[in-house]
Amino acid sequence: MFYRPEDGHGLPHNPFNAIVTPRPIGWISSRSPDGVNNLAPYSFFNAVAYTPPQVMFASTSAKPDQDGTKDSVANIEATGVFCVNVVSYALRDAMNASSAALPKDTDEFAHAGLESADCETIACSRVAAAPAALECKLTQIVTLPGEANKVVFGEVTGVHLRDDCLRDGAFDVTTFQPLARLGYRDYSVVRDLFPLARPGE
Repeated sequence: MFYRPEDGHGLPHNPFNAIVTPRPIGWISSRSPDGVNNLAPYSFFNAVAYTPPQVMFASTSAKPDQDGTKDSVANIEATGVFCVNVVSYALRDAMNASSAALPKDTDEFAHAGLESADCETIACSRVAAAPAALECKLTQIVTLPGEANKVVFGEVTGVHLRDDCLRDGAFDVTTFQPLARLGYRDYSVVRDLFPLARPGE
């Protein structure tokens, strides 16, 4: 099969998200200028640089109560900070609950039954139970082609690691089993690891 996206795929569901998988989930917490905490998962998310450490996430839709974007982007544009919370298998239902389309004055931490904790380097809340969290200051927002496509880049200014996830000096993902986003309504979970040495190592 071959198709040009501009012509449509002719399938019951768009296969694009199922092709580019698995994808890490950026569970983004932010705070409005009025002090309302926001929490939402984004499946277009990744780390993009080591030194200084930097991450990105993309928002691809808009809400009626925001000006052409979603709460996360609007809050980050206004405050210049956000936090990336890592989603463990145990937090899957809370993550899903936080994806609901709620009014901008709704606190998704409360909606999802999650305890929040204060960040150390930025004025923002984080998910207290997350195995890791990355505090970030905004570096740039890039507008992409399309109606509401925006990419948010941030520099990591603080890193939280849950103590029980550290084993022999390494952050062991098998201790919390991170979620990955697949296509359609599908997710996966990381439980098995195997090493591959690079040529010459």
